[in-house]
Amino acid sequence: MSTYDWQKSSYSGTAGNCVNIATADDGTIKLRESDDPDTVVTTTPEKLRAFILGVKAGEFDHFAAPASPRD
Repeated sequence: MSTYDWQKSSYSGTAGNCVNIATADDGTIKLRESDDPDTVVTTTPEKLRAFILGVKAGEFDHFAAPASPRD
């Protein structure tokens, strides 16, 4: 496996999990969680940009909404 220059957000504290990001030689973007560094997701800059814009626009807020009580 290649060695990447992993970076984490300046918003990440010293404790807890955070997302790390790196750019591969082929231009793809690598993402991983600090608590599971062997699991790496690969995407393109364009797809990552679209995802971030979707998050900012609230397109995924329903995933974080509390569940409705069921009868």
